[in-house]
Amino acid sequence: MSALGAFASVLPEIVLTIAGLALMLVAAFGGDGSSRIVSWLSVAALAVAGLLLIQPAVHAGGTIFDGLYRADAFAAFAKGLVFASAAACILVAPAFFDREGGLKAEYPVLILFASIGMAMMVSASDFVTLYVGLELNSLASYVLASFLRKDMRSAEAGLKYFVLGALASGILLYGMSLLYGFSGTTGFAGVAAAMRDGLSTGEMFGLVFVLAGLAFKISAVPMHMWTPDVYEGAPTPVTTFFSSAPKVAAMALTIRVAIEALGPATTAWQQIIVFLALISIVFGSVAAIVQSNIKRMMAYSAIAHVGFALVGLAAGTPEGVAAVMSYLAIYVAMTIGAFVCILQMKTMDGEAIETIPSLAGLSLTRPGLAAAFAIFMFSLAGIPPLFGFWAKFLVFDAAVAAGMPALAAIGIAGSVISAFYYLKVIKTIYMDEPAQPYGEARSPVDYGIITLCALVVVFGYLLNPVLGEASAAAAASLF
Repeated sequence: MSALGAFASVLPEIVLTIAGLALMLVAAFGGDGSSRIVSWLSVAALAVAGLLLIQPAVHAGGTIFDGLYRADAFAAFAKGLVFASAAACILVAPAFFDREGGLKAEYPVLILFASIGMAMMVSASDFVTLYVGLELNSLASYVLASFLRKDMRSAEAGLKYFVLGALASGILLYGMSLLYGFSGTTGFAGVAAAMRDGLSTGEMFGLVFVLAGLAFKISAVPMHMWTPDVYEGAPTPVTTFFSSAPKVAAMALTIRVAIEALGPATTAWQQIIVFLALISIVFGSVAAIVQSNIKRMMAYSAIAHVGFALVGLAAGTPEGVAAVMSYLAIYVAMTIGAFVCILQMKTMDGEAIETIPSLAGLSLTRPGLAAAFAIFMFSLAGIPPLFGFWAKFLVFDAAVAAGMPALAAIGIAGSVISAFYYLKVIKTIYMDEPAQPYGEARSPVDYGIITLCALVVVFGYLLNPVLGEASAAAAASLF
C-alpha cells in the first residue's frame, strides 16, 4: 500500500491527535473558562473520527506500516463504540463538576488522548503497537481517576490505579518479551507462525503472562482488585468512562491477541479464558450482593459482565467473537445509561449521593428517573424482553455450539445470582419507605442520553439485523 493509502487508514487517529493537540493549547491559554467550548469541540472531533470509520480505507485497509497496524472491520466496530462512549462521558461531565468549582478544560483533552490510545490498541497487529496504545490510554486514565485533586477518595483511586496498572504493565511486558525471545518477532503473524510448530515452554509462559496483563485491563478476576476502589473514588463521569470505552478497547485487544497472535495455541489459551470467565462471573455476582454503595456495586457488576463476555471468547469461533462484539455494544448502552442515572443522585444542595438506600421512594418523587433505573437494572440482569437478555443469550449460545454446555450452564447460574442485587435496587426504588428526596436535575443533555440508552435497551431488537451483520463482519475479519 502507498504511503498516502496507509495514512488514509489512520485518519480517525490523525483527526483526534490534531484535535487533542490544538485543544490542549486552547485549554492552556484559555484556562478553565474555555472548558465548555473545548468539550463541544472534543465531541465534534470524536464525531468526525466516528464518521471516518465508514471509509473503506479505514475498515478494510488491511495491514499497514510494515505489520504494525491493522485496519479492518473488527477495529472499526470497536472504535465506533469507543468514540461514542467517550463523547457521552464528555457531555455528562459539566453538570457534575459544577459543584466542584467547574469543569477543568483538561478533562475532555485527556479523554481525547485516551481515545487515541484505545484506537491504537484495537488496531494493533504487533506487540509494540499494542504496548504504545495501552500506555497512552493508561497514562490519561491515571490522571482522570485522580481528577478531583482535593478529594481524598479520588487521589487514592488514582494512586491505586497507577501502582497496580504499573504492575500489570510489567507483567504484560515480560510476557511480550518471552514471546519475542522464543519466536524472534513481535508481530502477531510471526508469533502465530512460530507457535504452529508446537508450543514451547517459553512460549507457554509468555502466553500466560500476556493474558494475565490483559486480564487487569478488562478487570477479570483475579486481576480485578483495583476496580471497586477506582470506580468508587473516581468522579462519576470518569467512572462512566472507565466502565465503557476502556472496557471495550481492552476486550477487543484481548480478542485480537487470542485469535491472531495465539491462534495456533487455542487449546492453551482457552483453558485460561474459561477460568477467567467462570471466576469473574461467580466472584463478581456474589461480591456485588453485599454492597451498599451503588458505584461499588456497579464495579462488581462490571467484573461479572466481563466474565459473561469472555464466555463468547472461550468458544474460540467466529460466532463466539461476533457474540462478544454484540455483547459489548449492548453493554455500553446499558452501563452508560445506568451511570448517567447515578449522576442524578444528588441532595437539594447538589452534593452527590452514592448509597443504594437513598434511592428509596424515588418512584414517588422522580418517576421518570425511577423508570429509567428499572429499565437499566432489569437489562443488566438479563431479564427478557430487554436487550440485555439478548446479549447473554448470544454468548451462551456460542459456548453451547462450540461444545461447552457446562460453561454456559454455570454462566446462566451466575446470571441468576446477579439478578438479586439488580432487583434489590429496583425494590428499594419502588417498595421501600421514601428517603430524603433528591434535588431536581436540570441537564437536558443527561436526560437525552438516558432516553437514548433506554430506547436502545427497550427497542434494541429492531437493531438486530444491523448489529448482527456488523458483528459478524468484525469477527470474520479476524479469521
